[in-house]
Amino acid sequence: RYHKGVGDLELLAQAYQRMQRTLESVWAKRDEGLPLKTPYQALIMASLIERETGADGERRKIAGVFTRRLTKGMRLQTDPAVIYGLGDDYNGDISKADLRRETPYNTYLIEGLPPTPIAMPGRAALEAAVNPAEGKALYFVAKGDGSHKFSETLDEHNAAVRRYILNR
Repeated sequence: RYHKGVGDLELLAQAYQRMQRTLESVWAKRDEGLPLKTPYQALIMASLIERETGADGERRKIAGVFTRRLTKGMRLQTDPAVIYGLGDDYNGDISKADLRRETPYNTYLIEGLPPTPIAMPGRAALEAAVNPAEGKALYFVAKGDGSHKFSETLDEHNAAVRRYILNR
């Protein structure tokens, strides 16, 4: 779709237009009753999903967790948003101090979605954002192999954190 000599502004304009068309398409096919009120909110949600996992089978599960958390008034508590908010101050590890640092992207402190997307989501993440998986899980933790352990209760989640994060 691109040819030699295409300028950066033209390339960005084409990418933006394609994203807008894709977003409009998936928004039109969204599930009923989502806590997302606008296509832009769906784009923000999709960006969080994009950064949380690259595993095809997990995108809708993660979207389900985020959707249930928003519906219940829980904070999203997603590390990629915290990292985005830290910018150049991020050193490769998230500390407890980072989780307490006030930024508009610290989803451990703010209610709801961050103010903007944190990444350029692909179609799969956009579709997951507007068609989340049903379920009861409210938590997930990275297992270290590219997949996640999903939990319904905080006790289950804390046990998974001990297993997959603290005992590495």
